Amino acid sequence: MSTVDKSQYNSRVTPYVFSCWILAAFGGLMFGYDIGISGGVTGMDEFLMKFFPKVHERKLHAHENNYCKYDDEMLQLFTSSLYIAALVASFFASKACSLFGRRPTILMASLFFIAGSIFCGAANAKWMLIFGRVLFGVGVGFGNEAVPLFLSEIAPINHRGAVNILFQLLVTVGILVANLINYGTSMMKHGWRVSLGLAAVPGFILFVGSLVITETPPSLLEMGKEMEARAALQKIRGVDNVDAEFQQIVTGCEQAKQVKRPFKKLFKKSGFPALFISTIIQVFQQFTGINAIMFYAPVLFQTLGFKSDASLLSAVITGLVNVGATFVSIYAVDKVGRRKLLLQASIQMFISQYMNIGVGCNWSNLGNPPEGNRIIGQGFGSRGGGSSLHIRDVICMVVGPMGWLIPSEIFPIETRTAGFAFAVSTNMIFTFIIAQAFLSMLCHMRAYIFFFFSAWILIMGLFVVFFLPETKGVPIELVEERVWKQHPVWKKFFEDEGKETTD
Repeated sequence: MSTVDKSQYNSRVTPYVFSCWILAAFGGLMFGYDIGISGGVTGMDEFLMKFFPKVHERKLHAHENNYCKYDDEMLQLFTSSLYIAALVASFFASKACSLFGRRPTILMASLFFIAGSIFCGAANAKWMLIFGRVLFGVGVGFGNEAVPLFLSEIAPINHRGAVNILFQLLVTVGILVANLINYGTSMMKHGWRVSLGLAAVPGFILFVGSLVITETPPSLLEMGKEMEARAALQKIRGVDNVDAEFQQIVTGCEQAKQVKRPFKKLFKKSGFPALFISTIIQVFQQFTGINAIMFYAPVLFQTLGFKSDASLLSAVITGLVNVGATFVSIYAVDKVGRRKLLLQASIQMFISQYMNIGVGCNWSNLGNPPEGNRIIGQGFGSRGGGSSLHIRDVICMVVGPMGWLIPSEIFPIETRTAGFAFAVSTNMIFTFIIAQAFLSMLCHMRAYIFFFFSAWILIMGLFVVFFLPETKGVPIELVEERVWKQHPVWKKFFEDEGKETTD
């Protein structure tokens, strides 16, 4: 593969561009807060008594089968409804990104999220609760479409991976903040309302941020605003001489204008590699179990035998390690590359899931916890030692695949928003499946559910070795030429590219 002369792309990190990165990345905090908040709220007694009294009764009296006490379709729908709404919203968000730009789409995401927090925090009936979650979902669909694209398009080439992972970092921070808030509100009267209502805070910060950040140069060029695009590029690069990079972006946009129907272009032979990679990465992200643990961490810890407050504190520890692992990714992604980092994550996740959690939980006989609801430690030593081991086992799973970075940088500009919409929608549909089915799977599969996740981790690792190309250090406008057409597996998809029409 030929290399890129990065020296011709001038840039320096200014306070303004750094603030753009952080403010836009609050779309990730908004998403992460929602991931973390739902699991803690579903474990709160007052919330369950008001909306899911049967689950509350089962929680109090589940001595025969600790795995099944949270198995309820409507309770799972409370978590999963967000993701089916985000699935539908992502396609509208793709069109909004193309027609109005990344910045207005981010603004719309914040407004939907604020509206959702109001409905959920004030809910007195299930329909209000679910409707609020649907509004959350629309906000997530718009935010998850626009924010990673925004970050990839304003990031300098040598920091693109790290800047894009700021989105994932803020997701993990959002999960941690949600777990801390759940821990603080669990003993409060109407604490669940506080937890759900505070989702408006990251939404409001994102709203303010959308008024401060600049539009991306590719987006401005797509709308025919060449002068504004050059000015925006100079502003985010912190230098006046941006000729080489600007010309590359202009060339990419001119090629994009020849494509009238980007969704049709995606399904042509030359569009298959990027479309396939971006969607299969989302399947791996969900079926390796990362989000399932994040959604239901407090519930899962209660299943392990932890009391309510201890389970929430354990979820906080999980969130802390998750944030730490993401900082490692930010440091390493532009140094070691996407493939090596993802392969390392696959190995670590496989070992921790298969050896520790799968075998450990099975031996612990969680289906019949001794002495009612005490912390499980049999088979591993003392009761306290067993509890700490279970915490260590679960937090080892926090290093997951880079499901947002890779799809945001592997599509050519003419299909970028359409392709990323497919990535987002695939993520959301499989997130919906996992969120809706996890508690039922836990009930029926018991500890073997972690062997299911382990199998998918193994498949993901093999896929990375043989099929995932490296995009480290490659300008996104040159990914097709420098990556796809050089890859031993995917280059054959471009052999007949000249024969394809551009409509």
